[in-house]
Amino acid sequence: MKCEFSDGLKVNYSGPLQIIKGKDVNVFIKEERIPDNIKSDLEMALFKNSCSDMRTIAESVTKTFGKRACIHE
Repeated sequence: MKCEFSDGLKVNYSGPLQIIKGKDVNVFIKEERIPDNIKSDLEMALFKNSCSDMRTIAESVTKTFGKRACIHE
């Protein structure tokens, strides 16, 4: 699922999770490394096809991992 917002935020969840917003935010989390609570929220957002939920999840992820993160191992 891909969501793009008017403020430049882009969220792509197609296994791994990628969150980008210009030069300010660049987060990549490999599917196996996504915490269970976030993964369940992502699955629910997919089920509802809700970009607004994806935005909320992106905000939570950047608060947890920071605005620049690459979690793949």
